[in-house]
Amino acid sequence: MPKWQVLVVDDEPSILFLITNLLINEDCEVETATNSADAWEKLNQPEALFSLIILDRMMPGMDGLDLLRMVKADSRLASIPVIMESGATAPEQVAEGIEAGAFYYLTKPYTPNMLLCIVRAVFTDIERRNKVYAQSARYVESLKYFTRAELRFASLEDVNCVAGILSAMCPDPESASSGLAELLLNAIEHGNLGISYNEKKQLMFEDRWESELNRRLTLPEYAERCATVTFDRTSRALEFRITDQGNGFDWSKYLTPDPERALDPNGRGIAMARRFSFNTVEYEGTGNVVTATIVL
Repeated sequence: MPKWQVLVVDDEPSILFLITNLLINEDCEVETATNSADAWEKLNQPEALFSLIILDRMMPGMDGLDLLRMVKADSRLASIPVIMESGATAPEQVAEGIEAGAFYYLTKPYTPNMLLCIVRAVFTDIERRNKVYAQSARYVESLKYFTRAELRFASLEDVNCVAGILSAMCPDPESASSGLAELLLNAIEHGNLGISYNEKKQLMFEDRWESELNRRLTLPEYAERCATVTFDRTSRALEFRITDQGNGFDWSKYLTPDPERALDPNGRGIAMARRFSFNTVEYEGTGNVVTATIVL
């Protein structure tokens, strides 16, 4: 059985045909809709379990942006990632799509390889999120009494485990797990291992990101590095303080989604964590220390 169920919504039959054929080779089962009303009906079928929606913005009748807002306003559907595709490429139009909740915004025309890269990035994100949330479910009862903790982590596997443990202490473990995983991963890949934004983008386009991360973990200059995260609970808030051993990065431009990076398969994790998982995300100095809070 295919692993992923994808809904593709576009009023152009040729686009539906192209995307369907691309995704069949990615272990996907694809359903299509030619308008937003048909897509909404499919999303609300009792048996619907879509992993991803690929959505055209400009369609007759209700456009894709309105459908995206409906999806994100529905608690049953809000966690489904949406890739929005559109010929509307003005910065303010891209920003509007991202603000409405699009996980990625693909401007037409795009190459098949670009679409596949972004789809794979979405699936990787879903798998990581599911692993972290599964870890959280194991610990939620035993960890709810903790008021302070400090954990060390160094690898991708560590990130999943530590994010699962920490999110179990939160009032909404599912939401917290996604944001914690993003910030912890950032401390390893961009902090300790020194993978730059452009390097990660190229690695993701070549489907080599995880293998390069694991390769660098074995190099002498990185092998002994670890990051730490402290957890503090008060009557008013939960605070997570993450520190890595890297040289930092220009964190200020990643706090909000940037339309100019909309076509990149990376670069939105911090902004998404800040928007959906935490009340505040604040970096210090060069960027190798970040504090995230959840208000109780």
